[in-house]
Amino acid sequence: MSRRSENERKPWDGQSIQALRRHLGLTQRELSERLGTRQQTISEWETGLYRPRGASATLLSLVAEQSKFDYEARPIKKNP
Repeated sequence: MSRRSENERKPWDGQSIQALRRHLGLTQRELSERLGTRQQTISEWETGLYRPRGASATLLSLVAEQSKFDYEARPIKKNP
């Protein structure tokens, strides 16, 4: 398995952040504590109000890699 470079990482969206959090078995508050951010920030990311950038996006990718979370393989949300 090859590691992706920083420039090749897929951007995080609300669905993938929520999937990572559930993969880890964490609440929004618990994930926010691990990342050193506010619970409200996690909520805003998951609802799509904002997207993580810079260090936050990198940290999410590191957490995903360490937990063996494959956010590229998450189920695609189907429209009704």
